[in-house]
Amino acid sequence: MIRRNGLSLFFLVIFVLALAGQSIAGLGAYNDDQLGSGGDPVSWGAYVTSADFAVDVAENWQSEYLQFLLFIVVTVWLVQRGSPESKTDGTGDQVRPGSPEWAKTGGLRTMLFANSLGLVMGAAFVLSWYAQSVAGTAAYNREQLSQLQDPVTWAGYVASPDFWDRTLQNWQSEFLAVLSMVALSIYLRQRESPESKPVGAPHGETGTDV
Repeated sequence: MIRRNGLSLFFLVIFVLALAGQSIAGLGAYNDDQLGSGGDPVSWGAYVTSADFAVDVAENWQSEYLQFLLFIVVTVWLVQRGSPESKTDGTGDQVRPGSPEWAKTGGLRTMLFANSLGLVMGAAFVLSWYAQSVAGTAAYNREQLSQLQDPVTWAGYVASPDFWDRTLQNWQSEFLAVLSMVALSIYLRQRESPESKPVGAPHGETGTDV
């Protein structure tokens, strides 16, 4: 079971470790700020349930899900000659006897199943973006009140430079990473990786099929 699910388990484990590490490092930075401004340090439990921790986590999640959502959807229509990240011609739905029932029934169920990956990624992006905006509003207002300034509404925060500065600095890094993967994989190889063309494939060959 572990061998057959090794890829998922590997990323699950390093995700949990990275999240735990972020919470510890974030707590240290948060308490340094607290002490520097004359406040009291907080416990780990208080920090991981705070808006400050939630907004840091959510803003990274939403940018990652946006990256995958756009990549999944855009590759339906656009191709990149020579990149294994680009689809080959004539893939189609490939319905056959062993296909899932929802792929064969037609109508609304097949339409939903045929777009289920994009729909789930889109929902995850919207929910994490909303979580970022709500937690960000709370964290921003805490800072405002500590400086004896008026708090803002959710709509006011979403329209603020602070929100879009945090958001766009994550988006641009995700877009650059995808661009690098698409372009570099035309000429570079990683032996045995499904994300790479075969080592001996011509540079202009698109997709992993030979």
